[in-house]
Amino acid sequence: MTTVSPPSARLTFRALEPVHGMIYFTPYGPDEYRELGITDPRMMYFASRSAAFGPVPDAVTIATFFNFNPAAVRAVIPAAWEISAPADILRARLRAVDRSLRQAWGDDITGPEVREAADLARQAAERACARPHGRPLFAAHASLPWPDEPHLVLWHAQTLLREYRGDGHVALLMTEGLDGTEALITHSATGEISPEVLRASRSWSEAEWAAGVRRLRVRGWLADDDLVLSEYGAERRGAIESRTDELAVHPYEAIGEAGCARLRALAAPLAIRVMEADLGFPAPLSARYRQAIQAQVR
Repeated sequence: MTTVSPPSARLTFRALEPVHGMIYFTPYGPDEYRELGITDPRMMYFASRSAAFGPVPDAVTIATFFNFNPAAVRAVIPAAWEISAPADILRARLRAVDRSLRQAWGDDITGPEVREAADLARQAAERACARPHGRPLFAAHASLPWPDEPHLVLWHAQTLLREYRGDGHVALLMTEGLDGTEALITHSATGEISPEVLRASRSWSEAEWAAGVRRLRVRGWLADDDLVLSEYGAERRGAIESRTDELAVHPYEAIGEAGCARLRALAAPLAIRVMEADLGFPAPLSARYRQAIQAQVR
């Protein structure tokens, strides 16, 4: 195993993220879930992402998803398991992935680039599987069987790497004493993403959001007027992001800096094709993904 720098690990993760992220936007997801009788968009999201746990109560999804309004989770979990078994939901999710990536990559889906990228990403993900401690959402997905086809292997590997990184990030947010709403507010205060997008997508009301802003101002995280981080807030948020990068290095040490560079080179054109395949990516998110890809190919 060789050392990998935190920035290199972050760039490698970001380069492949559209390959995983499309599952939350592709129209094939709702198509497949509706076949099971799941018609509510929120239920589709929470059930498909937490199905790896099995038919868990709402508290498990609330705890592991962290920054979503608990009321939104309770509205659909555990009701989802009365409609469809988690195993059936997971199979539907993988069918949606298959249909989406086939649309994006066409005949190249069996090509050498996809196979090589899948092999490298799997090596990283399998190293992560040896260290699941304190990462519950990752561990749940890591317990699922590996798909056979390379394009599905690539998607599953990136899913594991995403949840591994995400669980570490949540632990750091909690260490800083931030709750789910406050974590979103500090993220939006960096200027990276619209506060309204984060508030609405995680189902927080305007009143709940405003209360979170007030709490953060009292604790010195935000400037007095605009939704901008104070000097202290910027320092703390920066520390969270840096430490997140550090905690996410472990899997990528399986392939080293050279393997990370090669995986980024393979991932860039594949990710761009996913974003250009009419799979429902919101324009702002697509722009963020493209910036990350451009950064890693410079």
